[in-house]
Amino acid sequence: MVKTKSKKKTNKKQPKQEAPTLTLKEKLVQKRKATQARQELTNLLTKAGSAAVFIGLILGVVAGIKAAVPAMLGIIIIALASKYPRQALFAFIIYVPFGGTITYYIGNSPILQLAKDAFYVPALIGIWQECKKQRLPLLIPQGIKIPLFILLGSCILTLLFVNGAQQFNPPQVGLLETPPKEIPLGMGILGLKVFLGYVPVISCVYYLIRTKRDFLFISRLQVVLILIACVLGFVQYFFLLVGICKGTQEAEGAALFKATLEARCYFGGALVYSPSQGVIRLPGTFVAPWQWAWFLISSTFFTFASGFSDPSILWRLISLGSLAGVFVNAVISGQRIALALVPACFVLLLILTGQIANLKRFIPIGVGLAIVLVGAVSSNPAVVQERTDSFVSRWNASPPYEFITNQFDEVWRNSDGPLGNGLGRATNSARALGETKLVETYYPKVLHEVGILGLLGFVGLVTTLTIISFQTYRKIKNRNFRSYGAAMWVFILFISYNTYYYPLDVDPVAVYYWLGAGILMKLPEIDKLERLQEAQAEKGS
Repeated sequence: MVKTKSKKKTNKKQPKQEAPTLTLKEKLVQKRKATQARQELTNLLTKAGSAAVFIGLILGVVAGIKAAVPAMLGIIIIALASKYPRQALFAFIIYVPFGGTITYYIGNSPILQLAKDAFYVPALIGIWQECKKQRLPLLIPQGIKIPLFILLGSCILTLLFVNGAQQFNPPQVGLLETPPKEIPLGMGILGLKVFLGYVPVISCVYYLIRTKRDFLFISRLQVVLILIACVLGFVQYFFLLVGICKGTQEAEGAALFKATLEARCYFGGALVYSPSQGVIRLPGTFVAPWQWAWFLISSTFFTFASGFSDPSILWRLISLGSLAGVFVNAVISGQRIALALVPACFVLLLILTGQIANLKRFIPIGVGLAIVLVGAVSSNPAVVQERTDSFVSRWNASPPYEFITNQFDEVWRNSDGPLGNGLGRATNSARALGETKLVETYYPKVLHEVGILGLLGFVGLVTTLTIISFQTYRKIKNRNFRSYGAAMWVFILFISYNTYYYPLDVDPVAVYYWLGAGILMKLPEIDKLERLQEAQAEKGS
């Protein structure tokens, strides 16, 4: 028998396929489409600009320039967002971390607090119309339909029978007393918008992401936005440190400890900077310091997800740089909750996503972040000591579990019935429409507004979403997608049952919670599409 040598398979590089050459007719069609698109954009800008100038002139005469400028910008933005919903959604995501800074640069009008909705609402309407055409479900995931409708029904009952009663049958006042100027139905509508208005962000993001390329773009965009915001936060601290901004150093008495807009330092809104008293509360790019703290906390999840899962080593390094920026700002911002929860969330992510067992990636990242954190702490020992002492003293004076229990007890005793005291009655942004109550913990706040029925409905909604999120990420086969999905699930789990303060009520968590869910819901489809393309490529070769 003659032995034949087996030929070794050689991995020859496939020649790159050249892009197909377009015919003259195809080139003319493309050119005609581009010209038509430019004409449509020009016509749209002309009409929107004319309407904006007309309304701006009227508002300028009636209410002043501070009302006219936001109105003019709003008309133009809404017109463009209606025409280009995908681009509007990206603009919405970009606007969220910088909304506080933009608000105070343009003129500090109350209407600017809702400016991001000029991108979001037209985009949502555009996506709804597209879903209707293609007969696609608007509500994603379908599993939350029943709990969402139950909660929505409970909220509508509160709006009609509680807010409606307050509107049309206000409490009697004495002969010499002036009745309060309130619009309870307006409060209810605004309260409902704050409570459930961003649930459709899940569907918006789900349909925004079509391919792996879209997913990587949105995840990397989020990392870049976080990095920019963290750099601006550090610059803000540096300006205060070297004296370019004075903060509250020259204030007297109680003003040394109170965040004010007068102390604003280029970015964001109100701040406290009284190092002589050991008090620092920085707002970063947001309106208030505690919003900046929750931005840093939520950013831990997004930067961690990209840092451990992005297929590009360059973007993993950029993501870890953003995560390091989050750690540094948690130290220098003076926010005790950020200083406590950013490292805690990082450890929680390591454990629940299983990355702690991935030693090749974990050890370099863990050592690098430890060096960054130690460096930030050692360069700001006074800030860290003040925050630690403040955290310990606050815990001893009012432990979080005791604080939450007391809030529940107080709200329960003062509840008007199973439908609550009215939507918007504990919502800060609704205070211009009537009297509101400050409830500093989230679930007691929900109980105060929509009663026990609404609270149970909300718990049912977030529990269903958390379970579906867990099941969804477990379906993913690709290691990188699965890692990112696991981080988003931990974020949803953490926020769903967090009741300390009310991050789900305001930026950025009010958006990021649903944004993370939307990204996660799309990942199994992206994973399936990628595996199908790989299988087809193998067959073709």
